[in-house]
Amino acid sequence: MNTADWLPYALPLHACWQTSRGSTAIRHGRLLRLRSADGRTGWGDCAPLPEFGIDDTRASAFAEECAQLDLTAQHAGLPLDTWLGGQPPRASLAVNASLGSLATVDRQQLATAVEAGFRVFKFKVGLAAPADELRQLAALAGELPAGSQLRLDANGAWLFNDARDFLAACRELPVEACEEPLRDPEPDQLARLQAAVPFAIAIDESLARLGADFFRHPPVRRLVIKPARHGLLGSMAIALRARAAGFEIVISSALESSCGLLACAHLAAAAAPEMVHGLATAAWFVCDTGMPAPIENGRLLMPGLPGIGFCRVGEDAPAFRTAP
Repeated sequence: MNTADWLPYALPLHACWQTSRGSTAIRHGRLLRLRSADGRTGWGDCAPLPEFGIDDTRASAFAEECAQLDLTAQHAGLPLDTWLGGQPPRASLAVNASLGSLATVDRQQLATAVEAGFRVFKFKVGLAAPADELRQLAALAGELPAGSQLRLDANGAWLFNDARDFLAACRELPVEACEEPLRDPEPDQLARLQAAVPFAIAIDESLARLGADFFRHPPVRRLVIKPARHGLLGSMAIALRARAAGFEIVISSALESSCGLLACAHLAAAAAPEMVHGLATAAWFVCDTGMPAPIENGRLLMPGLPGIGFCRVGEDAPAFRTAP
């Protein structure tokens, strides 16, 4: 019989995490530790984020599912990504630099990300006047190495006309994608925005309101999946459906601790190993629940261990692989 206990945490951030829907300086959550009769331990991370559709009920269910699947994959002797997707385990994943709000990013932060090997740089937009943000994006783009790209996330900040004008101006910039541009997204408006720009428009938190036709008649090129909102198995099912419909798929953190982040990385490796994922958020934490997956040359290194491979603070650290 399995035994379980919950371990609450409060993790301060190096800087306030700001979006158009609010901000946070301390990440509150709790780890689920599930012990099996044979001595194995499964881990799950409950980190609610209600403003993005991840309430305590969903976050708790995600933690419970992760801990159970961690044990299941350990019993099978497989890394969780292999158990989920049936493919050989991935050594690493490409990830974007998560630089937070465009309004607060500084040049040293950007230089550090460039030095770390990132080539896709994500910023939260929609927090200041569009003209000011466009000027700042142009200035930042001029400081990036050749081939670098900007990934933008408006978190539903704009009405249609504002989004249309902002995105049209971005045609002159090395923008790779813009997530959730519309405050009240409708398929026809999203399709008009997508048709007007060469980069991907992406849907994340508004997926539930767009209905079944979203997959039958895709209005945008990309779907961003936060596993804590849908569960790991639910997210894998959504990813398979999205791939069949022709979507690009990106797996994104909901600012979980290193435990939840590793679970998300396994899903990314199983569902879309070729994409650049939004999973480089561990550096925002002053301290963490465990050893975060290292990032080398813009790639997150997978543990290569059975299950999730999470190691709680104070326990023996896993031997992470070196990125290719």
